[in-house]
Amino acid sequence: MSREAYQVPSTSGGAYTGSGAPGARDLSLSEGPLMQYICSDCAVKMSLRKNDPIRCKECGGRVLYKERTKRMVQFEAR
Repeated sequence: MSREAYQVPSTSGGAYTGSGAPGARDLSLSEGPLMQYICSDCAVKMSLRKNDPIRCKECGGRVLYKERTKRMVQFEAR
């Protein structure tokens, strides 16, 4: 898959509210996008926003790994 063919996955729920008004934005998206993280202690997948505390919601662990991208990454080696 070439880099130009890649399309950013859409978020579940969409950027607009159910009212159908084009100017009405969802308030939860104004805080920033959700990022997927994996707890190093209990291996639970969780979503955090920019202003959320860095702490696992299950075990309270503070070491979180960013989930690996699904996008193809290719390097040219010599």
